[in-house]
Amino acid sequence: MRDRYVALICSLAAVIALVLLAAMPVAAQAPARSTEVGKTWTPPRTAWGDPDLQGIWTNANITPFERPKEFADRQVLTEQEAAEFEAQTNQRNSIDRPPPPGNPGGYNQFWFDRGTKTVPTRQTSLVVDPPDGRVPAFIPEAQKRADARAQYRRDHPADSWEDVSLFTRCLTRGLPGAMTPGFYNHNYQILQAPGYVAILVEMIHDVRIIPVDERSHLAPSIRQWMGDSRGRWEGDTLIVETTNFSPKAEYRGASTNLSLVERFRRVDADTIHYEFTVEDPTTWTRPWTAAIPMTKDGAPDRIFEYACHEGNYGIVNILAGHRNEEKAAAETARTKR
Repeated sequence: MRDRYVALICSLAAVIALVLLAAMPVAAQAPARSTEVGKTWTPPRTAWGDPDLQGIWTNANITPFERPKEFADRQVLTEQEAAEFEAQTNQRNSIDRPPPPGNPGGYNQFWFDRGTKTVPTRQTSLVVDPPDGRVPAFIPEAQKRADARAQYRRDHPADSWEDVSLFTRCLTRGLPGAMTPGFYNHNYQILQAPGYVAILVEMIHDVRIIPVDERSHLAPSIRQWMGDSRGRWEGDTLIVETTNFSPKAEYRGASTNLSLVERFRRVDADTIHYEFTVEDPTTWTRPWTAAIPMTKDGAPDRIFEYACHEGNYGIVNILAGHRNEEKAAAETARTKR
């Protein structure tokens, strides 16, 4: 068993090394032309002719995922409105607030890196379809599932480690969660090789290796936390379709019928237009789409390791705390007899 495990690790390392080696000569390829008024920007190409998306990108921004009620049917802010929203949000995010009674709290504001700007397009929400900027409602069956899941979590918050989220367990944020802004670690490194695109996600060190060689999806019986992704090029746009999601990696109440379509298109030297469309007719009343521009991160030349499992005392303390609560409840029940 140990020999097979070592062999598997070596094989994975070889694949990633090949991707890195194939990507290295491309750095000097076709420098992007500036987007001066009246000129059309020409996307760079890899040595084998694919649109070049490589580099380190960030999606850090303070645009709300869903549209706040105060913006009603407004899809875009004016420059002045965006500046005012940014100032108000940044001020709010700078204040440390005490946790509610009985809650030990978490990080203070020093540790967060949410960004300070709205997305470059000044969207009022990252959700762009439906037009109201809100995730569609659940169908009745999905609402029942959500209610049952919420009740189970209230009754069984930490019976075992499996009751704790995959995110807290440092396993994955799943998809499309791994591609959306969070609290910090908003960086992504894109590497390309002939027939493949690899995306290293800084948060929880997920690595997506996406074939773009027209192969078919895995058999429906094979389910994965990040699903099964297949890519193709349509002009300058990389389209990635992902299916075969595991029931252990639910996203916002979705079922295993979730289908995700992502689009990556480099629109200038410093920006990738990224959007994803979520479809699950057994969960939402209609498909919905979010658009999250990714901008070039000019500072780092690499992404440092996110060693989430190293010293991850959270799980130990969550389980130990719940065991203590169970003992206290049992002792209270015993003394009342």
